[in-house]
Amino acid sequence: MSLVVVGTLLCLSCWVSLYFILCNVNGSRSYEWNCRLVTLVHGILAVCITGYIGYVDGPWPFTNPGTKNSPLQISAMLVSLGYFIFDMAWCVYFRTEGPVMLAHHTMSILGILLTLWLGESGIEACAVLFGSEITNPLLQARWFIKQTGHYGTRLGDIVDVLFVLLFVLMRVFVGGTMLYCELISPNPRFFIKCGGVAMYALSWVFMVDIVRFCIKKSKSWRKQRRNQQETVAANGHEGKND
Repeated sequence: MSLVVVGTLLCLSCWVSLYFILCNVNGSRSYEWNCRLVTLVHGILAVCITGYIGYVDGPWPFTNPGTKNSPLQISAMLVSLGYFIFDMAWCVYFRTEGPVMLAHHTMSILGILLTLWLGESGIEACAVLFGSEITNPLLQARWFIKQTGHYGTRLGDIVDVLFVLLFVLMRVFVGGTMLYCELISPNPRFFIKCGGVAMYALSWVFMVDIVRFCIKKSKSWRKQRRNQQETVAANGHEGKND
């Protein structure tokens, strides 16, 4: 367990150092801009590592839950644990996130700690990290697009659509399948299964916000299309008068 503590502190130090380096390099940018760059780096790194674990290194999380943690799984969890602690502290200090996101970070930290302490179910933890972080680059891209004034363009629409589709696919359908396999398997501990249920329930809380966003976005698109049609009709009418 002492190695886990040392590894967590080392990873936390790396994320904190990266943040301060970015703040020095991007002095003209806000603190949130640089924090989101750290978040983007973690998202890409976590997806690459956990994707390799799930699809190449194994075992397959849908058929082999509750197996003993491998060194690579432990490394992936330590990297993400260090990041979640950093981001949780940053969000609390700057008060940028609401209770839902803070609950997500808290559950992620506790889930990883439990998996490391038990020494098993690392493959499920990595699968959850993969599913939750795969939408992260799109989420950060959406924020950066907004900050640079390009959100109202087709690029912003493409990012929004891809984010919603990927979130629904990974968090609801793939995540639901993963939870079902976890619950029916006799191998995972009871506390791990409870954690899986909690994370999936939290995904549905996020899903409610996404449904609201989709409704709002759909109304905005319909209004924009109607304005364009009215403009075209008005231009055509003026052309006939000429």
